[in-house]
Amino acid sequence: MGILRKSLKKLNRTQKSAVQAADDVRPSPNPATNLLLADLALRGGGQLLRHAVERGLLGKSYTPEKAKSLIKGRSMGQTLIGTAIARIATRSVPGALIVGGGLLAKTLYDRKQGAAAASSGEQAVEKQVKRGRS
Repeated sequence: MGILRKSLKKLNRTQKSAVQAADDVRPSPNPATNLLLADLALRGGGQLLRHAVERGLLGKSYTPEKAKSLIKGRSMGQTLIGTAIARIATRSVPGALIVGGGLLAKTLYDRKQGAAAASSGEQAVEKQVKRGRS
């Protein structure tokens, strides 16, 4: 019983020193500055992760160079629309249902159109790749 009590005390001291060390790691004594730095780091990291996932998914169908150009060639409008749709889908259940239903309807419409949808999609991709290379 005594050994267990000593181990718990040692663990408690270790936890306290870890918390103190975490407090010492803050880049600035100003909490607002730390919040801004954390926000920038998370947004930048999220953007890097998003690009890596996009390149990985596109890599199944396109060469890595073409996938990179495709991502880079995205217009400001496409980026804003994608961000808005993602925000609507993640903010509420009705938003997720609306966005999910819209995506399902678009997918079914494209499948019904068949070769015509594939052709227009490939043309749009090639145009976006050209924008990304220039």
